Amino acid sequence: MSVRLPIGEFSRMTYLSIRALRFYHEAGILVPATVDPATGYRYYAPAQLPVAQVIRRLRDLQMPLEEIGTVVAAPDVAARNAAIGAHLARMQAQLAATQATVASLRALLEQPAGAPPIEHRSVPATRVLAIGGRVTTDGLENWWSGAFEELDDALRRQDVGRTGLAGALYHKEFFEVEEGQVTAFIPVPAGAGVSGGGRAAVQVLPAAELAVAVHLGDWTDLDRTYGALGMYVAEREIGVDGPIREYYTVTSGDPVEAAGQRTEVCWPVFHTRTATEER
Repeated sequence: MSVRLPIGEFSRMTYLSIRALRFYHEAGILVPATVDPATGYRYYAPAQLPVAQVIRRLRDLQMPLEEIGTVVAAPDVAARNAAIGAHLARMQAQLAATQATVASLRALLEQPAGAPPIEHRSVPATRVLAIGGRVTTDGLENWWSGAFEELDDALRRQDVGRTGLAGALYHKEFFEVEEGQVTAFIPVPAGAGVSGGGRAAVQVLPAAELAVAVHLGDWTDLDRTYGALGMYVAEREIGVDGPIREYYTVTSGDPVEAAGQRTEVCWPVFHTRTATEER
């Protein structure tokens, strides 16, 4: 006769509460071996102990229920390990981001930020291959990486080189309401036969007068550079309407992890000095 474990006994064996076991049953993740039709009592098989132990550890790792269901229902070891590995990779990325934020907060508390050097720059109208769209602040990282990968692929297929640093335009509603128009772009030769495709399109960015501060490193502390540059512009009352520009030395991969990244933050201003004074 096969052994059947009442839910209370199974709970003690697995460190999963009766409430949790009922929940996993209803979710279809850990279904009892048998359920008494008269009483509704749940009974589990000894072979379900390892499954329950795996579920408990995955929940400790904050894996979503849908993914736990994928792991439990995996047809083989390779599929199960792939699902677990994908979750672990996401957790490692989150841990790295948390560590960067902690380091940034400590630096903010312990080391008052010095004002970065700020220059004025006149940028001519520029022909670019660009991808634009409405982006949320939470979704920026994935959108940014995907947009530049697509732009890089388009130029590679057409054998067209860039003529300057890649960048992006951020309209004010992106900052004010956490969702707004963002345009990623890569400058291309004026006379080259460049065409769009997919989300990409050729366009001309208008000329602009900019106050520029350089941010070194990843994006964790980017707000400090924005704050210093914004104060510089506000104190001199030279700001004008228009999107903020960023120019990058890195246009692929994860921008948050790009420790060697150099980002030029550019605030639109009206022209305040002559070319001779700027030199």
